[in-house]
Amino acid sequence: MDKEIIHQFIVNALIEDVGDGDHTSLSTIEAGTQGKAKLLVKDTGILAGVELAREIFREVDPNLRLNVFLNDGAEVKPKDIAFEVEGDARSILKAERLVLNCMQRMSGIATNTNHIVRLLQGTNTKVLDTRKTTPGLRYLEKWAVRIGGGVNHRFGLYDMILIKDNHVDYSGGIRQAIENANKYLTDTGKKLAIEIEVRNLEELEQVLQTGNVNRILIDNFNFDDLRQAVNMIQGRYITEASGGITIDNIRDYADCGVDYISVGALTHSVKSLDLSLKAVKA
Repeated sequence: MDKEIIHQFIVNALIEDVGDGDHTSLSTIEAGTQGKAKLLVKDTGILAGVELAREIFREVDPNLRLNVFLNDGAEVKPKDIAFEVEGDARSILKAERLVLNCMQRMSGIATNTNHIVRLLQGTNTKVLDTRKTTPGLRYLEKWAVRIGGGVNHRFGLYDMILIKDNHVDYSGGIRQAIENANKYLTDTGKKLAIEIEVRNLEELEQVLQTGNVNRILIDNFNFDDLRQAVNMIQGRYITEASGGITIDNIRDYADCGVDYISVGALTHSVKSLDLSLKAVKA
């Protein structure tokens, strides 16, 4: 967990939600009132965001006490209690919605990812996330993918060179794009992996002739062409498949022998896990 990123996220989220005060709690609950609340699971899946919740409660009120029963990555079912938080009642309610919003979405992503990981069991293929994330929530969403057993792809535009179809077309072709990328790395002294997307077997052949890449993204291939592509590459480069891949066919794609399958739906099409924070009556 990157504490600096998390801290800034929590600060900004609280500014958005709390503004100049939680006037409902301020007006109805006497100052100094102590309370306890439990995080109640109302769905089946993989729990994620417990450690984030700890940081949120700490940011809102360092005197809040958290008693954790279920950690990130735990399989959960309805009526499970993930944790209890105890302390100033106003503080608990100030943190409530931010905790729930984050944990519900993160748990949904972790659950979705874990389902795909299970589908790929018995193969050598791992599932990757993408940059198809919610602006401002990328760190949390990719964290949830890891909790669910998936693998993070590049985090942003800055930590890998990924030459896609538009880059190839704008630069004048496969060879030119690869040569330009390698020259850029030499000129800048940056040490970044280079991945290139291919749209057909002809482009793949051009990549194999040119070399000087680390990973090949095989996009929108049918099963026969994908198997042929993997055979052509012969383990010389890391392989990744994408495009047209669903829950129903992902195992078939994995059986073609690719190292990774990238799935944008891990983060962009997710049903949140149903969770709630309920007061515990004394």
